[in-house]
Amino acid sequence: MTWYKVPDFPDTDKPFLRKVKVNGKGICMVGYEGNIYALSSTCPHAGGELAGGWCKDGKLICPLHRYSYDIHTGKGDPGQNDYVDVYPVEIREDGVYIGITSFFEKLKQAFK
Repeated sequence: MTWYKVPDFPDTDKPFLRKVKVNGKGICMVGYEGNIYALSSTCPHAGGELAGGWCKDGKLICPLHRYSYDIHTGKGDPGQNDYVDVYPVEIREDGVYIGITSFFEKLKQAFK
């Protein structure tokens, strides 16, 4: 896994949703109950921009059709049969970092 610093990340304790681009990936950053979460920024149902939605009860809600995804696991609500990728987040002295595993790293782990 490689850790990437999120560019220009504001220091905030307030709830927020923000789309960032890290290592070529669109990622939706979620500030919820004092923690920061990172999920894929695109809803797999209809391609909605998740950063344009909202977070309620630990779920990221898509603004297009209100599909929802658990911010901890990325799993969609029952009956949706879908998910979004989640990424680990680290808060360091010099900023916020997101951990991303490359396709080749995943492949290597699968054949161990």
